[in-house]
Amino acid sequence: MAARTVTLVDESTPVTVAGVIRGDTIRVSPSVVERALGWQLKPEGLCRGETCVPVRDRAALLNGDGIELGALARLLDRPLATDVEEGVAVLGASAADRSHRLASMEAPDFTLPDLQGRPHSLSDHRGRKALLIAWASW
Repeated sequence: MAARTVTLVDESTPVTVAGVIRGDTIRVSPSVVERALGWQLKPEGLCRGETCVPVRDRAALLNGDGIELGALARLLDRPLATDVEEGVAVLGASAADRSHRLASMEAPDFTLPDLQGRPHSLSDHRGRKALLIAWASW
């Protein structure tokens, strides 16, 4: 068991938290899950606002080291990618969320600088046609 700093990324927002790495699993405290992800473990299940997800096997989710992120991801039906050596865990969007985003035909907002360093957001061009050109060296 190794207690250490872990970078937890919820889709695209990174948060540095205290965690425990054991084998190929990462565990964080329930208070970290609440603070970083907005989910609170209650007797009725894992809750965020008015939404509660029943926790059938509480022991698989929570033990003395905290909440196991793999079990949390499965419970929330979200993909999880981890690199335990680097202490990084990334929770992706659920399939239902991704499907809804695709069906909406609306691209997520982002902001990037132009060649002079001025920021431009996609939302500034909503309702108008925009040509996006992407390039990657890989």
